[in-house]
Amino acid sequence: MKNNKILYLAVATALGSLSTTAHSAGFQLAETSATGLGRAFAGEAAMADNASAQFRNPALLSYLADTQVSAGGIYVNPNVDIDGTNTSNGKKTATSTDDVAHDAVIPNFYFSHQIDDRLTAGLALATNFGMETELGNDFTGTQFGNEAAVTTFEINPNIAWKATEQLRLGAGIRYVLGEGSIGAKSSAQYGPYPKGTTLKYMEGDDRAWGWQLGAVYDLNDKHRVGFNYRSEVNLTLDGHAEGLSFNQVAEDKLTQPKKSTYGGSMDLTLPATAELSSLHQLTEQWAVHTSINWTEWSSFDKLEADIPYLNGAQEVKVENWEDNYRLAIGTTYQWDQKLTLRSGVAYDTSAVSDKNRTLTIPETDRTWLSVGAGYEVTPKLTLDAAFTYVFAKDAPVKEPRDGINSESEQNAEARFGKFEGETTGNVWLVGVQASYRF
Repeated sequence: MKNNKILYLAVATALGSLSTTAHSAGFQLAETSATGLGRAFAGEAAMADNASAQFRNPALLSYLADTQVSAGGIYVNPNVDIDGTNTSNGKKTATSTDDVAHDAVIPNFYFSHQIDDRLTAGLALATNFGMETELGNDFTGTQFGNEAAVTTFEINPNIAWKATEQLRLGAGIRYVLGEGSIGAKSSAQYGPYPKGTTLKYMEGDDRAWGWQLGAVYDLNDKHRVGFNYRSEVNLTLDGHAEGLSFNQVAEDKLTQPKKSTYGGSMDLTLPATAELSSLHQLTEQWAVHTSINWTEWSSFDKLEADIPYLNGAQEVKVENWEDNYRLAIGTTYQWDQKLTLRSGVAYDTSAVSDKNRTLTIPETDRTWLSVGAGYEVTPKLTLDAAFTYVFAKDAPVKEPRDGINSESEQNAEARFGKFEGETTGNVWLVGVQASYRF
């Protein structure tokens, strides 16, 4: 890992733990605010409740008056289990592992300042990519992968311009700090090597830049549409690799001494995203809002370790992901001047087909059910809270995968057998947030 992490550690200390668990498609996180969580993040690119709106669409800053601050966190409790059988030398062994995804707290902080009647600036400190999975030591499928983690944090300055009374435009710069790791261990004795021997492990970190653009158009005083696009961010995770598989490449293929660790890097692309949202004020009390989200997960094709000592690229994992979509609809009810009630439902499609699902990222379709509320404590202070329950679709998982040209999977099967089973799970989330207007 790189030694210079002063900025990353300072921000992490200020905002709390950044160990995150993905429960949107792939390793994407939707949880940018408790306000949005209460409506299943429906209408996010069109709704300007507080300063947190800028992370999903910078153009929404132009609806915020004066100076505003919003901060909070979302607690995520995923329950993901894997059950199946491992077949080696014709012998089938039942195996299972529970709670493979870790609990997490996802913090956030937002600031906005109205410069004049046309311009508003803002700053977002948040994240929308992260995960951490770990299969138990007793699970007999760890030859295909026993752990995977992605941790990111984003520093995102934004600016919005009120072009006309109906059109608002916004843009932002994204500075992303990222870390990642992936590993596999032997699930049984292999020659002189005991069960639990590291077969392959790679970790690294990097910093990279991206951008976002947004627009909002008021059709009239009751209907609004918003659009946001966030660029892909290309990380080159610089760190080290280790394990039996890399040692064998050194000794068998290159006839040179093995090492305890090998310096190298691994490319990881955080995909581009887009969101189209609408807001419809049906009555003075009722509003309905919708979102269609797209994520370019097809950019997540494979993971390779670039290790100079081993003469270049070494396969870590073939992924073969595909673009995914998320559909959400929510409603807001203004109970009285102080209390706002929210609810929403969303359907998040998987970023992998049944054929390409893996044990380390047991990705599947999800359905969200959300409720939330906001309470105006004073004209300047508002508190928000929300609860969401996510149903994950039961889905098959098989490794090695049929028709996938993967040397690492073929070697893992030859040594320790193949796995076939099913992943099941659910997630519940609780979010809180405080917003203050100066």
